[in-house]
Amino acid sequence: MNPRTTRRTAGRTATVLSWLYALLLAAPLYYLAVSALKTNVEIFTRPFALPSRWLWGNFATAWRTAGLGQALFNSLLISVVAIALTLTLVVPAAYALARQDNRLSRWITGAFSAGFLIPPFAALIPTVILAIKLGLFYTREFQMLFLPASALPLSVLLLTQFMRTVPPALVESAALDGAGHRRLLTSVFIPIAMPGIVSVTILQLLTFWNEYLFSLTVTGTAPNVRTVQVALPTLISDATNVGVLTAGTVLTLLPVYITYALASRRMQEALTAGAVKG
Repeated sequence: MNPRTTRRTAGRTATVLSWLYALLLAAPLYYLAVSALKTNVEIFTRPFALPSRWLWGNFATAWRTAGLGQALFNSLLISVVAIALTLTLVVPAAYALARQDNRLSRWITGAFSAGFLIPPFAALIPTVILAIKLGLFYTREFQMLFLPASALPLSVLLLTQFMRTVPPALVESAALDGAGHRRLLTSVFIPIAMPGIVSVTILQLLTFWNEYLFSLTVTGTAPNVRTVQVALPTLISDATNVGVLTAGTVLTLLPVYITYALASRRMQEALTAGAVKG
């Protein structure tokens, strides 16, 4: 077969498979969106059809019943503060591990790797006890401190790999110009490792936003401190209006999708900039 024909066929196959994959991902989102505007009867009898009557009031009902305004604010506040603390701890740690290759650095890397061996629920009781001892039980502040600690193992290991891609010649050149550790970190390592920082930010933001077990147990269910993941189940009852529940789910997902869309675009720009500089 002609090589050009083979490449054309492979390209068409890849295009078809890409569209099929996109449709596979879009189908649940479409179902979620149309279900938020339907009655229970329509959801179960015509699941993928457009609503016969668009019930925009489902969103208002979900917002009011679950107190999603305060819950969204709590989740946003906790996630933003936790991301800021995570990056404050992770970036210097990854820089130090990337610069060193000795027994101590390998031991520290192994200690971070061991964090993956501890299942989250195994730390639940010690975490509750710690929150009580600190006087922060049922507060948002403890969640802001706990989430960065839980994110350190993966974040440090991931960002360390990005920082190890910095060319040694570039580091030596900056050091000869008189750059110390602070300037090396801010002027050399962070710009080159920016795709890694954005990746860590997106990954941990999704993790923090969707966290449920510790939010329910440690932060609590009080309307003034609960997160969206804890507030959303309050829409479930013996006579659940599935349309209202789905509308509430859509409202809790929107901030994540918007943030992901903006951050992923920044990551693509950082990757492109890095490729051009290289």
